[in-house]
Amino acid sequence: MKQKITVFFVLFFTAVSYGQTTRFVYETLVNPDSINLVSMKSERTFLDINGDRSLFISENKLKRDSLFTSLRSEMKETHQKEEKDFSKPGGGKNFESTFFEYFITKSVPDQKVYYYEKAAGKQIYYQEDRPMQWETTNIVEKQNGYSAQKAVTEFGGRVWTAWFTKEIPLSDGPYKFSGLPGLIVKLEDDKGDYKFDLVKKIIVKNAFEEQINADAKQSTRVNFHGDKAALEMEFGKNRRSMAGNNGGGNMNLEGGRHGNGMGGGMNGGGMRGGGHGGGGMHRGMGGENQSFPTQQNSSIESHSFTGVQNPIELK
Repeated sequence: MKQKITVFFVLFFTAVSYGQTTRFVYETLVNPDSINLVSMKSERTFLDINGDRSLFISENKLKRDSLFTSLRSEMKETHQKEEKDFSKPGGGKNFESTFFEYFITKSVPDQKVYYYEKAAGKQIYYQEDRPMQWETTNIVEKQNGYSAQKAVTEFGGRVWTAWFTKEIPLSDGPYKFSGLPGLIVKLEDDKGDYKFDLVKKIIVKNAFEEQINADAKQSTRVNFHGDKAALEMEFGKNRRSMAGNNGGGNMNLEGGRHGNGMGGGMNGGGMRGGGHGGGGMHRGMGGENQSFPTQQNSSIESHSFTGVQNPIELK
């Protein structure tokens, strides 16, 4: 009897551990304009870790994508897609702006990083091809409640200072940053344009799900913007063609809305996980079985910071 209880406990503990995601919440400050004097903008970003996989995503994007998933599921279940017009008053919802119109996944053991975005309603991604080259110092200070060690790297045209703590033995951090012997609890660039400060850690159940669209377009870091622009041009051409075939009537084809977000990878981007060795991808706000939507045929407002010319990566 004792043996059965022990076996049950081990199996139960394993199942519970697997279903939990550790979420590190960062208060993130961004300077939207490197030329003109403007106020720093603040939003929260999440680093979700589940096993040897992680996801970096902004809170505002996660909220928006979660609602899209909920709406798509509702429309599919009721088979009333044609009857739901979210462009009508009261049918849509406005969300706060985000500087991060992408998400990033990492496979921690092999340090593979995937940058994932959406263009014209289609997933597009690339694998980061530049390994982090850290210079670790002997400077140790208290940062955000942790004993942290200083490290410096040059990445994406900026010099970055990271403070990592061995108190949390996870080789990870916000955005694409990883490769240090401890979690990054503070990160900022030499220009003071981007700052990430760890503010808390929480446990989220059922927040991680591996799901990549079968038609996701694979690109490279160098070709990413060209491939993204090609998708948007193709989408625009198809939309005009469809509008012409319908006698110029109004069409509600807004799937490409999110592809033009400010973003900041290499000059933009998002990361891919799943079958390419990157981690699985986060789905939703912690509810069960949530996934990122296609984001087509819906007019939920997706506000990005428009007119911004200060991406997180300058080259």
